[in-house]
Amino acid sequence: MNDHKPLSDTRERILDAAERLFMESGYEGTSMRMITGEAEVNLAAVNYHFGSKEALLREVFRRRLAWLNRERLRELDDLELNAAGEPLKPSAILEAFFGTLLHMGSDESLGGMTFLRLLGRTLTEPADFIRTFFAGEYAEVIERYKRALFRALPEVPHEEIIWRFHLMLGAMSYAIAGTDALQVVTGCELDLDNEGPNAAKQLAARVMPFLLGGLRAPLPQFPVSQEQQSQSEPTKAA
Repeated sequence: MNDHKPLSDTRERILDAAERLFMESGYEGTSMRMITGEAEVNLAAVNYHFGSKEALLREVFRRRLAWLNRERLRELDDLELNAAGEPLKPSAILEAFFGTLLHMGSDESLGGMTFLRLLGRTLTEPADFIRTFFAGEYAEVIERYKRALFRALPEVPHEEIIWRFHLMLGAMSYAIAGTDALQVVTGCELDLDNEGPNAAKQLAARVMPFLLGGLRAPLPQFPVSQEQQSQSEPTKAA
């Protein structure tokens, strides 16, 4: 074990090792012993920098989500500035939100596909503490994009936009988690490179048109209850 490197280097090695292992084995399946072995540090070093496995997982996400949140807000600011007060195109909003995430998959300095698969896996099977963490990290970004979609789609009820955004988030989370679960469920072999910059480009080519199609789908038609029907009928004169 070599713990004599600069503290910042040790911290980054721990985060890199934890990111890979949490992606491969999940939070519950990854032990602190596995992380210290992968990072070539002792347990005292992990405790010094992070304190606990929960805190370590939060920091793994925080170092990547800080860039993602800033970039999503910057993209939206630029779009709104160029629109000069006019509503944005829904496709541009989705590209700024989801396209920015997929860009991370093609850039190893931002975590590459390792981080995307970890994020997808964690979002599809989150522990309570990480669900609360994500809610706090995403709050400002989600609110800004939600308002942009409301303006871009004035004819669509807000509740329906929120539902569709929720479904898009779920589809993206499942897609970036990897194809293993999908192959088990469907029994279909999918030819998809899960590693390297091409993986993110393939995902973008498949997922982005799917998300836009879902956003533009016809509004659902629900059966009208007898109570709603009676409320909509004109009152007869006595």
